[in-house]
Amino acid sequence: MLRTEGLTVRFGGHVAVDQVSCEFLPGTLTAIVGPNGAGKTTYFNLISGQLKASAGKVLLEGQDLSGLPAARRTALGLGRAFQLTNLFPQLSVHENVRLAIQARDSGNRINVWSIWSNHRHWVEEADAVLDQVALGARRDEKAASLPHGDQRKLEVGILLALKPKVFMFDEPTAGMSVDEVPVILELIRNIRKDRSKVVLLVEHKMDVVRELSDRIIVLHNGQLVADGEPAAVIASPIVQQAYLGISPKADASVGAH
Repeated sequence: MLRTEGLTVRFGGHVAVDQVSCEFLPGTLTAIVGPNGAGKTTYFNLISGQLKASAGKVLLEGQDLSGLPAARRTALGLGRAFQLTNLFPQLSVHENVRLAIQARDSGNRINVWSIWSNHRHWVEEADAVLDQVALGARRDEKAASLPHGDQRKLEVGILLALKPKVFMFDEPTAGMSVDEVPVILELIRNIRKDRSKVVLLVEHKMDVVRELSDRIIVLHNGQLVADGEPAAVIASPIVQQAYLGISPKADASVGAH
């Protein structure tokens, strides 16, 4: 479904992501882990188009997306949630989701002359998505008025409304209280049940990674240093060294690419 080939980005003399090649299959949830500064979010930004690669390719179902802007990649099936919630704060909860549906149906180009109330199916679909993320009761409230956990749920709702082929979650539980985390995890589990989708997850909480992931890849100093089943990767010396901030030895890699 999704593949990166030699994906690289340089900022001056610093190589933030260094020739990362990886494939992601439908029906899988892959956790991307590594210490701070390892290149995880930068790798996400390269895939989704927020950053332009210095070298390499991003392919979705064999189509090269490398020269396409972020909005076009979204229209083709890459759905991205950010570390910081990315909402229309002064619009209602319902309007946030409805606009995502309008953008999807319009090929990511909303017709400003279209009267949304003439499209009852947009309203009904938005209501169904809000019920799915447990925000139906707050549909008419401004997004800015929601507590942080509900804003996270709304962002997941927007992703669901876009109907992407690939769901990308960048630290989805960041800033959430202990009571709020299970709701987000359950939403991700439900998405994962669709075996036609790819789910990518950047997450620092290893208990979350163990619970959700089918596979873990490890980035360290911008390089892919480990790739495999969660138990094996977590137990590997290279991962433990990386989390301790010790440079891994070249011959210690597990499933290295």
